[in-house]
Formats: sequence, structure tokens, C-alpha cells
Amino acid sequence: MNSANIEISNESGVEIDEPALVSLGSYVIEKMKVHPAAELSILVTDEERMSALHLEWMGLPGPTDVLSFPMDETRPNSWSGEIDLEPPVLGDLVLCPTIAAAQAAVAGHSAETEIQLLGVHGILHLLGYDHAEPDQEREMFALQADLLNKWRADR
Repeated sequence: MNSANIEISNESGVEIDEPALVSLGSYVIEKMKVHPAAELSILVTDEERMSALHLEWMGLPGPTDVLSFPMDETRPNSWSGEIDLEPPVLGDLVLCPTIAAAQAAVAGHSAETEIQLLGVHGILHLLGYDHAEPDQEREMFALQADLLNKWRADR
């Protein structure tokens, strides 16, 4: 079986566990029943670049922790099991490890844990999940926690 095509470009100057992030991304793609060879691009960047992207795409000043840019409007349960089907391009995920580290300190866990949480969060956004409304937030955050906990347990 093919595995997800996940590319990471770390331009942040901060070391992250790239193999773990790829493993986590592949796990989420599999569990969400998306074509196993789906393409995902992850950019890890600094606060300056994240601020510029946040302003350009969201109209909001300052850096943020994660941005998601969906491409093929892929949804959960979209893979029929046929390997011959063209794999979708999920899109681009942008992470800012310095913002993640600050959030991790407040949350009382490691920066790597926060990066993993943001990775799952961003992929769920690429799959159409949102948290603008309270019911959406409950659904998305519960799924996010479940996926992350099961991935950790399976490692």
C-alpha cells in the first residue's frame, strides 16, 4: 500500500521531530480514510513569515500557531480503497514552532507535544473541519484529541 506523501520544509531555525510529524500526518490521513498516498506539504516557519501569511490570508496582524491551505477539498471517508485512483493534494500546513512553544508553556506540556497537536489540528482543517461554532469546536477538538492519543498509543 502507498503511504502519504508528506514533505516538510523547516525554515524556522528551530529543530523539530520531523519523522514524528510525518508519522502523525500519515496516521491521521489513514484514520480519516483519505487516499493513503495523499499529498501534504508542511512548512515550519518563523514568526516574521507567519505574521506575513496571517495578515495576507486571514487579514489578522501578528503571528499565529498554524495555518491551513486546502487544495483538493478532500473530505474524511473519501477514499474508496482503489489504489489506482489519483491521490488528492490535501494542501499546505504552516506551523510556527516559537508560537507553539509559548502555547506549550502555558498549557504545561512540551513544545513537541504542541507541534503535534497543531499538526493534527491543521490536517483536520484541510479535511473541512472548523471550530467557528461551539458544536463544531466540540466535534473537532474531541476528534483531534482522540487521533493524537491513539497515535501516541500505537507508537
